[in-house]
Amino acid sequence: MQLLINIHRMNFNLPFLPDRTEKPRQSGITIMTDRGLGVSETESFTEGNAPYTDFVKMAFGTAALIPSLESKLNIYEASKINCYFGGTLFELFARRDAIEEYWRYLDKFGMEYIEISDAAIRLARAEKLKYINDFSKEFVVIGQVTNFLPVGLFSFDLLLKFISEELEAGARYVIVKESEQIPLYGSGGLATYLSLNPGLVNNQADNIIWDAPEKEQQIELINIFGSNVNLCNVAPNDVLALEAIRLGLHSSTLSTLIAEKK
Repeated sequence: MQLLINIHRMNFNLPFLPDRTEKPRQSGITIMTDRGLGVSETESFTEGNAPYTDFVKMAFGTAALIPSLESKLNIYEASKINCYFGGTLFELFARRDAIEEYWRYLDKFGMEYIEISDAAIRLARAEKLKYINDFSKEFVVIGQVTNFLPVGLFSFDLLLKFISEELEAGARYVIVKESEQIPLYGSGGLATYLSLNPGLVNNQADNIIWDAPEKEQQIELINIFGSNVNLCNVAPNDVLALEAIRLGLHSSTLSTLIAEKK
């Protein structure tokens, strides 16, 4: 694992900051959600945030609408930011039994990553795992566990089972999202549960991505798991602030991440 103290990107030498993994990161990744930035906005974003952004997700099905999609993809690529299309676009093609067309669509734009989810449509478990396995032969797959059951509540054990299944099927990462059926945050949430039972995920912790669009959620996860927790669904204007939170340069994490001088 490569580590970085960010001295060369700072206005001050602060060698006591937490170690941060360096791009290209395998853990500690930040995924920004692009809901329709223009080309000039994309250029402005990368100018100030490229060192701290690992992936950009073109939200839901917006990749089908962006007039300047290829230009934006080129800007992100030049800034060493990986892009992928939202899982809803995969679900649209899956619903129409047009997966081969989606495969060609990804190839057309030179995509290396794909998100496979089942939030809007219901896929049989075996069918979803087969999609993950098939696409993983040519793409890096990001799975997503959407915590859906027809009745009742999702259990933590079932969620962890689903995560393991998707990773074993070939996913590089699996996104977990909060829903009415299972909490991720707070004293009764999955994050706290895993912090109290770390052996449940063993070496899979670096492959779990937490859906955390709210600052309070990001702060909670960083205080529980440390600077290099994987976070997604981050707004463009929040990326730099998130990196400050990861490094203890924010009041919410300073006392947790920065040791007192003895």
